[in-house]
Amino acid sequence: MSNLSLQQRAQRAIAECRHIAQMSEEPGRITRRFLTPPVRNVHAHLQQRMESLGMAVRRDAAGNLHGLWKPANACSKRLVLGSHIDTVPDAGAFDGILGVMLAMELVEISQELKLLLPFEVIAFSEEEGVRFGVPFIGSRAVAGRFDIALLAHKDSDGVTLADAIRDFGLEPGKIGDAALDADALGFLEIHIEQGPVLESEGLPVAAVTAIVGQSRLSVEFRGHANHSGTTPMHLRGDALAGVAEWISAVESLAQQTDGLIATVGKIEVEPNAANVIAGVARVSLDARHADDASRKSAVESLLAQAHAIATRRGLTMQTERQMDQSAVPMDERLTAILVAAIAAAALPVKQMPSGAGHDAMVMATRVPASMLFLRSPGSISHHPNESVLEEDVEAALNVGSKFLQRLAAEVG
Repeated sequence: MSNLSLQQRAQRAIAECRHIAQMSEEPGRITRRFLTPPVRNVHAHLQQRMESLGMAVRRDAAGNLHGLWKPANACSKRLVLGSHIDTVPDAGAFDGILGVMLAMELVEISQELKLLLPFEVIAFSEEEGVRFGVPFIGSRAVAGRFDIALLAHKDSDGVTLADAIRDFGLEPGKIGDAALDADALGFLEIHIEQGPVLESEGLPVAAVTAIVGQSRLSVEFRGHANHSGTTPMHLRGDALAGVAEWISAVESLAQQTDGLIATVGKIEVEPNAANVIAGVARVSLDARHADDASRKSAVESLLAQAHAIATRRGLTMQTERQMDQSAVPMDERLTAILVAAIAAAALPVKQMPSGAGHDAMVMATRVPASMLFLRSPGSISHHPNESVLEEDVEAALNVGSKFLQRLAAEVG
């Protein structure tokens, strides 16, 4: 047993993440997609670490790596910890994998504390959705929510998801066996925030209360394309001007509505010429809120404003809904234990929703789920400059340790 200090464990976890970052599809860049060759290297490295901790290791048919620690005389219920090991192209070194490495440190801490609570660490094979355009392949399988129709999806090389699984030496027909059994009492994911909130407030960690719901729509304003030099301002049907007014309305409502995030990130204009009034303008809307009713109300208000703007300007307006994802609350009991652990670690207690999706939102459909955020310096993620602070990683380990002790006391 190592009996390392929390600071030494934080240093080791960071070093491990940087080491695994070298296991990439692209020299000089961190790119690791679902079941590509470098995943074998990651699995081999993690398996060695798991086995050194006395864990029983297995790989399921979706490519998730599982390590189980069950102390003698332990209860049958176990806590599941983990995160994902895949990345976006040209990624940073900590998104996902840090949660796996911290889970391993926490297992070793639990062994030193002689906690009579079993732990399962899962390194999810896929979360980002890069290779096959479908996110959460790994956690979908573990949560028992994998749709067999996904096996027909193809990557950019024409390889099906089923073939990718077979090429990795696994059997796609056994994905159903990956689902958690009834002895899993809950799930904890530790993850970098990937946003600016904690840094702006000078805080190292936060308990996640919910993963926000999300609406995605496209909105089209249609007017009349015409010569920009010869058409008087009062006789125009300028679709782009209408969209511009609406974009300001989107920003204004989001600024006035607590907890609402609303973004227009994409715009297409026809005919898109400098001397032609825009006849058509299409934009995206991405609206997010931890409360589904508030999100839906905001979207309806924005669409009503779009219709009013279009009518006043002599334009037509139509919309297409592409996504309506409900918010996923984290488990109240586990979150309360996590909040108590933050306080016990003598850290400021912060609770916040996650604006991005994570494996925890999928796992929450199967077992009670909780999530701990770490500060993201510069709010940089999905980028080579992604980083963490050693003291924040140490804080997360401190909180995680106290979380495990409290949970073990309750279960025991």
